[in-house]
Amino acid sequence: MAEKTIAARSQQQGPQTREETRSDERYVSPPVDIYENSDGLTVKADLPGVAKEDLDIRVENNHLTIRARANHVAAGEPIYREYGLVNFFREFELSDKVDQLKISADLKNGVLTLNLPKAEEAKPRRIDVKVA
Repeated sequence: MAEKTIAARSQQQGPQTREETRSDERYVSPPVDIYENSDGLTVKADLPGVAKEDLDIRVENNHLTIRARANHVAAGEPIYREYGLVNFFREFELSDKVDQLKISADLKNGVLTLNLPKAEEAKPRRIDVKVA
């Protein structure tokens, strides 16, 4: 599986005289770990502050896309904030060895786990030898 990640927007160059306005269009690439076993691939992505309804995972034209919107969980209007939450975006190019119809996802405690099973044709299999 080859990774194809959208580059983050470049920050304004030069000295800043005031804090940059936070925009909903900003995003970061979430860090991921990818594991391979005999059944397929497991992708774990860190998505802090993301709820299930704010997560969009799509497979289209051999591309797996993760989009997520993070929200503060505290109720009320913030009176002081030292950091702002940004949106997440990451895209992967899938090979034909992944069974795209059987991809599953699970979100728990801010960690997204994607299971990408291998296609049956890509799984190793044992050939029985017949003795005549």
